[in-house]
Amino acid sequence: MAGSTFQTNPFDLHKLLDDCSRGVLQLPDFQRSWVWDEERIKSLIASVSRAFPVGALMSLDTGGPVNFKPRPVEGTPAEAKQTAPQSLLLDGQQRMTSLYQVILRNKVVETVTPKNKKVKRWFYIDIRKSLDPVADREEAIVGVPEDRVIRKDFGREAVLDLSSPDKEYAALMFPVTQVFDWDKWQDGFDKYWRGEQNENIREEFRMFKRNVLENFKYYRVPVITLDRSTSKDAVCVVFEKVNTGGKPLDAFELVTAMYAASGHELRKDWFGDDGNKGRHRRLVETLRPAGADTGIIAEVSNTDFLQAVSLFHTRDRRRAAEKAGKVGKELPAVTCNRQALLNLPLEAYKQYETQVERGFTQAAKFLHMLHIYRIFDLPYQSQIVALASILADIGDSWEHDANRGRLVQWYWNGVFGELYGSAVETRIARDFMEVPGWLKGGPEPSTVSETLFRADRLKTMRMRLSAAYKGVNALLMKEGAQDFRSGQKFDHTVFFGENVDIHHIFPQDWCKNHGIKQKVFDSIINKTPLSYRTNRIIGGVAPSEYLAKLEKGTDKTPRIEGARLDVFLASHLIDPSLLRADAFEAFMADRQKRLLTLIETATGKVAYTGSVADEGEDVDFDPDTIEAEKTVAYA
Repeated sequence: MAGSTFQTNPFDLHKLLDDCSRGVLQLPDFQRSWVWDEERIKSLIASVSRAFPVGALMSLDTGGPVNFKPRPVEGTPAEAKQTAPQSLLLDGQQRMTSLYQVILRNKVVETVTPKNKKVKRWFYIDIRKSLDPVADREEAIVGVPEDRVIRKDFGREAVLDLSSPDKEYAALMFPVTQVFDWDKWQDGFDKYWRGEQNENIREEFRMFKRNVLENFKYYRVPVITLDRSTSKDAVCVVFEKVNTGGKPLDAFELVTAMYAASGHELRKDWFGDDGNKGRHRRLVETLRPAGADTGIIAEVSNTDFLQAVSLFHTRDRRRAAEKAGKVGKELPAVTCNRQALLNLPLEAYKQYETQVERGFTQAAKFLHMLHIYRIFDLPYQSQIVALASILADIGDSWEHDANRGRLVQWYWNGVFGELYGSAVETRIARDFMEVPGWLKGGPEPSTVSETLFRADRLKTMRMRLSAAYKGVNALLMKEGAQDFRSGQKFDHTVFFGENVDIHHIFPQDWCKNHGIKQKVFDSIINKTPLSYRTNRIIGGVAPSEYLAKLEKGTDKTPRIEGARLDVFLASHLIDPSLLRADAFEAFMADRQKRLLTLIETATGKVAYTGSVADEGEDVDFDPDTIEAEKTVAYA
């Protein structure tokens, strides 16, 4: 049986803080800056003062395969930076930094108030309150300004003055900076309160020392120590499982730290500095519409970007192995999983970063071509990684008509096959390898061959956030749907200028009044893209009524000839005669067939119309909340 790669041992708090001060215990450079607020610091001090547990720490012994650039705990002496650390603190940074700052550093602490004000504080323990068995211990922990004077009445009246040791003694306020070395402070305290008449006060301090200060002196912290043989993947997995504070560690943070050890600032590449735009800002601004905060690829993450780069690197490794004559299981996998990211050499990142970034910007153009303009309408965020990687690989050849047609077919198969909802990393890698070959005449990629769209899926497609639902909306706009009122097609300008969104064709109120169940009238069959103004005109009346209203016109909208209005309706795959007759059931059956044909054309696959029921059961929900939230967000 293999031995354990970790140990759990208790360490004296004083020793841990001293190790931080000397640089023996440091942080890996992916750890974020110290950000704890005043109230959490007080709570932490209170817990230690009562010998309550504050959670285990996790450290990694240095000298193994995980070569992180170290960073001393914030506030430690300059000498700490010159020291080679023996271990790195993976979990517990905020707690250890807080305790180091308030106890051992002996300098004023920069923190944040509950009102989000940045302040400087010294921390004290109210001796009498800490000995009161019914008092809240956190109320006994007091933060005072840098000059050690608490004032009120806009600073005109001093409420508590601790600006000298004698004033600390008089107020019975013990400085937290002395919890490990109280002898000198006690000597001054006893001298201040000398005489038999003050024996009870000196006894109070002795009780305070026994019941409070000795809790600090003997406080021990459990530390999970990962030995130096621990792999990169294990470090990432363990950290994600154990860490409970702040943003979870991701592969980007680990790669950032590893590249930093080689002198490369990956974070600067992504976020920029000194007024220079980083890659993140460039992606956010790619094809950003006027008046909008972001473009369609704004939510591409730094990990998404590394995944795309890792696909190229792992493919290079596989090709090299094939050239060397290796076969079968000897061949390394083409992958973008976490292990691949952690093993991504800096040289490979530099080799492919520009090419991959261009792939993502080309992906934005591709999505706009499909009339997907807004992040909210993007079927799958994860599919962008595959799309961008493929486009980065094939370059400008995606603009050739035949290649573009196949790419579009692949994309819609991924959407309507609903294949990018699970096992995403495997799917991305497979498409990266298969789609470019398909474009050159090779076999059909599995994303296309595996897609099976069921005709009855349209009836259950009610979730505004589902990929296939968004796909139908985009297909309708791409196929030339024209607004009922203006007759405009929904290109990029009209989409944002007219606040276009998905709306009911037979209005909700009319359907409810006619006893139609919500799960029926809320399906995508009864919805289509329309402008906000058009939807307001439709209201909640019968289709025959709102069509008559559109034909008649208003003071603000011109009249529309019936024949022309029928052309607008037909562009949405609606039979005008059924809508004018308010024939809901016939309309639903007819439009389902039309939408099915639309999807079959996009995917190049015939839909399944058999009687075998799909596995699982649809869950009903209230979509009105989502629609309302979305309307507010994009109005």
